[in-house]
Amino acid sequence: MKIKLFALIVALGAFTFNINAWDYDGHHSVNELALASLPKDFGIDLTPALKGRIAFLAGEPDRWRNVSDLPLKHFNGPDHYIDIEDLKLYGLTPETLPIMRYDFVADIALARAAHPEKFPAIDPTKDSDHTRELDGFLPWAITEYYEKLKSDFGTLKALKQYGGTPEEIANAQADCVYVMGVMGHFVGDGSQPLHTSANFNGWIGDNPKGYTTKTTFHAWIDGGYFKKTGGIKVDLLVGKIQTATQIPDADDPEKFFRFVVNYLVEQNKFVEPLYQMEKDGQLSGEGDKGLEGRPFLEGQLVKAGQMLGNIWLTAWLEAPEDTYLEKQLQQRNAPSPQSN
Repeated sequence: MKIKLFALIVALGAFTFNINAWDYDGHHSVNELALASLPKDFGIDLTPALKGRIAFLAGEPDRWRNVSDLPLKHFNGPDHYIDIEDLKLYGLTPETLPIMRYDFVADIALARAAHPEKFPAIDPTKDSDHTRELDGFLPWAITEYYEKLKSDFGTLKALKQYGGTPEEIANAQADCVYVMGVMGHFVGDGSQPLHTSANFNGWIGDNPKGYTTKTTFHAWIDGGYFKKTGGIKVDLLVGKIQTATQIPDADDPEKFFRFVVNYLVEQNKFVEPLYQMEKDGQLSGEGDKGLEGRPFLEGQLVKAGQMLGNIWLTAWLEAPEDTYLEKQLQQRNAPSPQSN
C-alpha cells in the first residue's frame, strides 16, 4: 500500500511540474485551423500529406518533454509560458519588454541581485532544471520561430527562382513545414490564458473571491473538459476561420514582437474570467450549465488558429531575399566556358 501511495505522489508531482498547454488534440486543432486560413496562392502546395505533417508537428515541443535530461528541460520548458503579472517584479511592463531574449534574462538577473527581498526563496530540490528564476519566454519563442520561417521561405524562394534541384526544393520545403508545425505549438500555448499567468494551475496568493486552488485545473482546461464534453469538433470550428491576412508592419522586428506581446496580453485578460467560470460551474462539463464554458475555449482555439495562419502568411510575404544563395545558384547553373 505504501509503495502504491508513493508511486501516486511521484506521478502527481511530475504532473504538477510538467504542465502542457492544450492537450495534443487541442494543438493539432490549432494547426488544422491555421491551415484552413491560408489562401490558395500560399507559397507551398500543401498536399494532404504535408497538412498532416504540419498538424502532427503541433505536438512536437510537448514530446520533447518525454526526455528527462535536464539540459532539454531547461531549454524547452520556459518557452511555453510567460507570467505577465510578475513582470513588475523586474521593473518591466509588457510595453517595455526587450525584444532580445537574453536582454530579458539579464533584466531578471539584475532585478534579483538588486532586490532579493522581492522574490520568494527557491527550493533547489524543486529546481533541478534551473528555471524557477525565470518568468517564461513565450513571446520570444513565437517571434524567433517567425524569423526562422522567414529565413526558410527565403531559401525556398531562391531555390525555386534560380534553378535549385528538385531535391533541394523538396528539402527546403520540408524545412518550412517543420518550422510551421512546431511554431503552431507556441502560438497555441499563447491562446490558453493560464500560460500567460503565475496563476497557471490553481489560484495562488490572496484569493478573496475563492477561486479554485486545485492543481488539476490546468489539465482540465487543456483537455479534460473537452474530453468530457465530446471532444474538439474541428470541422465546425473551421467555419469561424477567416482567410489569413498579412500582419501590419511585420517587416519591423520591434513591431512584430510588440504584436506578439499584445496577443499574449489580451489572453491574460481572460485568466480571472476563466477562474470565475470554473467557480460558477460553467466548466464542470455536467448539465447545461457545465457546457457553457465550451464556446469560450473553442473561441480560444480559433483565435490561435487565426493568429498562426496570419503569421505563416506574413512570413511568406516578408521572406528576405537570399542574395548569397542566389549568386551560388547562378554560378552553378551558368554555362561552362567549354559549352560556348
